Amino acid sequence: MTRHCRNCDSVLTGAFCAACGQKDLDLERPLTELLGEIIREAFDIDGRAWRTARTLFRHPGLLTYAYLAGKRRLYTPPLRLYLFISVSFFILMAWVAGQGVLLEPGQSPGADADRQARFLAEDLPRLMFVLLPAFALLLKILLHKRLYFDHLIFSVHLHSAAYVVLALMVPIENAAAAFWPALVAQALLLSYLVIYMVLALRRVYTTSWLGAALRTVVIFSVYIVLVSALIEGTSSFQIISD
Repeated sequence: MTRHCRNCDSVLTGAFCAACGQKDLDLERPLTELLGEIIREAFDIDGRAWRTARTLFRHPGLLTYAYLAGKRRLYTPPLRLYLFISVSFFILMAWVAGQGVLLEPGQSPGADADRQARFLAEDLPRLMFVLLPAFALLLKILLHKRLYFDHLIFSVHLHSAAYVVLALMVPIENAAAAFWPALVAQALLLSYLVIYMVLALRRVYTTSWLGAALRTVVIFSVYIVLVSALIEGTSSFQIISD
C-alpha cells in the first residue's frame, strides 16, 4: 500500500518525506506507545545517549573526531549534549552552594550561601557559555592549521566532560579538607581531566605526546586564569549591586 506524506502529500519511501522532511508519524495509536516515542525522541533514549556518554569518557576526543569526520548519526549532537550536561551541572552546583559547602571562613551560611547559589544558577552558566569560544580561540592560536569550527566542537565536548568531573569533585570539597581519601579522590579526578585533554588533543589533532602535553599545560593555565578573573570580577560586581 502506497503511503503519502501527511504534510505535502508526496509519496513516502521511508520514515521521512523526501520532499518536505516531515517524519511519517502515525498518531492513531495507543497513548502509551505515542508517549514512549515522544520521550525517546525528546531525551534521545534510543541508544545514542548512552553510546555518547560511554564514548565521551572512555575514548577522549572520539566524539569530536567522529563529528568532524561526518559520522554524526551515532552520537548526540554536541550542542544538545552540552546543554543537557551544563544545565544539570549548574543546578547541582547551585544546590551544593546553597548547602554552604563552598563557603570560605568568615562567610555567612545564610546570605553568602544564597548569593553563591544565585551566582552559580544564573550568572556562571551564561559566563561559561561565552567562554566556550574563548577556549576554542586558545586552541586556534596553538593549532592554527585547523578551522575554528573544529576547535569549537572540541571545546564543547571537553567542557561537557569537565562539568561531569567537576560535579564529582566539588561536593566533596569540605570532606577533602578533613579526610585524606576525599583529597585523593579529588586529585585523581583532576589528574583524569588533565590526561583526558592530552588524549583528546592527540586523537583529534594527531599531534605528538609531547605536543599534546605542552599544549594542555598552556591552555589549562591560561584558561584557568581567565575564568578565575572573570568569575572574581562578576562576583564582585554582583556584591556591589546587591
